[in-house]
Amino acid sequence: MTALATAPYAVWMAFMLALPAGAGMYAARTAAVAAVFLVLLFRARGRLPRPGVPSRATLSAGVFAGLAVFALWVLPEKSEFYRRFFIIGGAASGTPSPFDPAVCGWPLALARLFGSSFVIAPAEELFFRHFLYRRLQSLDWQGVPRKRFDLSSFLWTSALFALEHDRVAAGFAAGAVYLFVYMRRGLAAAVLAHCVTNFVLALYVLRFGLWGFW
Repeated sequence: MTALATAPYAVWMAFMLALPAGAGMYAARTAAVAAVFLVLLFRARGRLPRPGVPSRATLSAGVFAGLAVFALWVLPEKSEFYRRFFIIGGAASGTPSPFDPAVCGWPLALARLFGSSFVIAPAEELFFRHFLYRRLQSLDWQGVPRKRFDLSSFLWTSALFALEHDRVAAGFAAGAVYLFVYMRRGLAAAVLAHCVTNFVLALYVLRFGLWGFW
């Protein structure tokens, strides 16, 4: 279980650091991590609990939290203060985005949507919420109850998740929301929430051309 919780995210980060930025490289990362997921799931068959049908409470919590994080991600940028102090780096205004379909083509733009929504989102939830939050509490992380609240682990997990993103304040808030959902409703709800956030954000970016969010 440790490999499934950590390897996809580790591969994602390794590819991100090793490969140049760009739509084609993002598609390559997505394919590599999806392959890692499939291999690990195949090797773990029979040892993982059957997922079953998510309850209405799980689905509701995931969708509601995902939409809430989307709002937390985009609304603060109405403030010049937020844009000035809480966004690290970012492309200069007017710079063409490598993920704009007019630049990279729709197949690579949709690969970006798919990768962010259905590959990296589950990988991050497995690593940050399912593994790291409990690993910070004990070497025997699988023995740590999911619902146990530990302030230090909560802050570290949310902060590290925030530093992975250029929008650090929104990233911290998102990590905190996903962790709360994980503790209350479980891994499936947290994964669903993260997938909903990234999918709706991708549609928002493609609809309005706000490439700075990508």
